[in-house]
Amino acid sequence: MAKATKPKNSTRVQNHLLAGLPDEDYQRLLPQLEQVSVELGAVIYQNSQLLEYLYFPTSSMVSLLYTTEDGTTAEVGLTGNEGVVGIALFLGGDTTPNQAVVQIAGDAVRVSAKIVQEEFKNGGAFQQVLLRYTQALITQISQTAVCNRLHDVEQRFCRWLLLSHDRVKSDKLEMTQELIASMLGGRRESVTVAAGRLQDKGLIRYARGQITILNRAGLEAEVCECYKVVRIEYERLLGFS
Repeated sequence: MAKATKPKNSTRVQNHLLAGLPDEDYQRLLPQLEQVSVELGAVIYQNSQLLEYLYFPTSSMVSLLYTTEDGTTAEVGLTGNEGVVGIALFLGGDTTPNQAVVQIAGDAVRVSAKIVQEEFKNGGAFQQVLLRYTQALITQISQTAVCNRLHDVEQRFCRWLLLSHDRVKSDKLEMTQELIASMLGGRRESVTVAAGRLQDKGLIRYARGQITILNRAGLEAEVCECYKVVRIEYERLLGFS
């Protein structure tokens, strides 16, 4: 992780939650913000690790992963510029059984645990937006469990692509098949087959670890209802689309 710097005062941080705060709350928080760059695969926090910072992704995206005793890994949720990483800090837990891993490299803004907890206890807009985000994230985690149980790899892959596309606002996603398989809780071979089918349909192009979304409307036609459930909830609670 690169050395932290201070965000510029002239423009709002490009994170949906921070950018939506009333000016008084944002200006009070601004001196406490640190901007950092995070690389693909970097671990933001490990399972059961005491959390030191709350992270607000701006151009990066982070996966919340759970690893079983036999080493199998599956994604339980993902966060981009719509949210925060480390909700245990303000919910009173301080640690969490999963880990947070950078799925798409980029930038984020972080705030120390002490500041987060003080601001949260004060109530107001900062507390309200964090609680609304938490409710939206719970919906995403719940729907991910449903999707992984009931829908095939191709539909789950479409859901993952659309959720990622919403958060990075780019048609190009840097991602290996190994990492995608970990996200979806499946085998690399099944991801290869799913990616090949979507490519044959002209919906994506996959080459050398880069996925290019060619036809978003086509992906939306292929995806299961889980994507829409999550998107509607984020729009309702956060105004994020």
